[in-house]
Amino acid sequence: MMERIGRAGERELLRSWGSEIEHGTLRQALTSARSNAVSGPVALMADAHVGIGATVGSVIPTEGAIIPAAVGVDLGCGMIAVRTDLAAAGLPDSLEPLLADVERAIPAGFAAHPRTTKAAERWLAANALPHSGGLTRKELAKIGPQLGTLGGGNHFVEVSLDDDERVWCVLHSGSRGIGNRLATRHIDGARRLCADLQRALEDRDLAYFLQADEQFGRYVDHMLWAQRYAFANRELMMDALLAAVGRAVGRRPAEAERINCHHNYAARETHDGREMWITRKGAIRARAGDRGVIPGSMGTDSYVVTGLGNPDSYDSAAHGAGRRMSRKRAKRDLSIDDFREAMAGRTWQNDRAERLVDESPMAYKDIATVMADQADLVRIDRVLTAVMNYKGC
Repeated sequence: MMERIGRAGERELLRSWGSEIEHGTLRQALTSARSNAVSGPVALMADAHVGIGATVGSVIPTEGAIIPAAVGVDLGCGMIAVRTDLAAAGLPDSLEPLLADVERAIPAGFAAHPRTTKAAERWLAANALPHSGGLTRKELAKIGPQLGTLGGGNHFVEVSLDDDERVWCVLHSGSRGIGNRLATRHIDGARRLCADLQRALEDRDLAYFLQADEQFGRYVDHMLWAQRYAFANRELMMDALLAAVGRAVGRRPAEAERINCHHNYAARETHDGREMWITRKGAIRARAGDRGVIPGSMGTDSYVVTGLGNPDSYDSAAHGAGRRMSRKRAKRDLSIDDFREAMAGRTWQNDRAERLVDESPMAYKDIATVMADQADLVRIDRVLTAVMNYKGC
């Protein structure tokens, strides 16, 4: 259920769908909503938590302006899921060999990757990076080898079962190192520009470009390219995951459905008759009929959904469970034994539990509550329970 929070004169500031939103999160969201660059109420999703500058789990409308830190540093991060023709009974009794094969097939973590695949070469040949002159040779060298790789943090690969015991392949990733570098450069550039032009900011991380600024077009070009790179990155990894599942079961599974959706991105859209930039920092697009994937955390369910097209949220919905604890606090306070207990029944990197404990389900909000809070934004079509989980660490 939506709650309206705060006004500035006649201007509505915030619409919130969360029943578990911390005070600091609301304070940060209200700060972003008061920005001179923002052209309407900010929509706060049910999984919202404090981020850098703009709140993770917020949808921000701007006209003739864009806030690079609101779009974030993992440009185009999102989810992809494939429903296969496999039934649970067709999976092998032990998924440990599949986990090992997936780890070989999909490089993960933050280390350098040595080679560029043929598929990555083809994509890059058709999608040259614009304005590449400002990047270092080292930064440019990572673009090819990282296309088709998972990364670390909360990025993951899962094999899951739906309520009909149908096998799904699911993964979460974004634009890797190149997206981060492009975004970071523009965030720094926006800070410098706003300081030079003395544009008023409550938070320097909310520095923005106006459409009239020379840097605006360059940022948009880089952002849109990185979003395409992230989309392709997920496609390539999904192909590798399906091939690994095929090796485990003796045939490549057929695809019944494929869903690929961003949840850290900005796009030109029309709302209330106005064309504007809609920045979704930790939110999926949920127009009427849009298909989406909303993951829980390690050890909890994920959801395949259809958007309901709620205009109050700018046709958006939450992107996941949302963090309840910082990574530092999770590593300090959470029990490894409790983490392992929460992961019972799944094949996962149990031997790396100490390195993954900041991704424990206890560090995240309850995904079932998030989904209940946004019943007016999406319809739940499938509930996915992971039987195998792989993360970069």
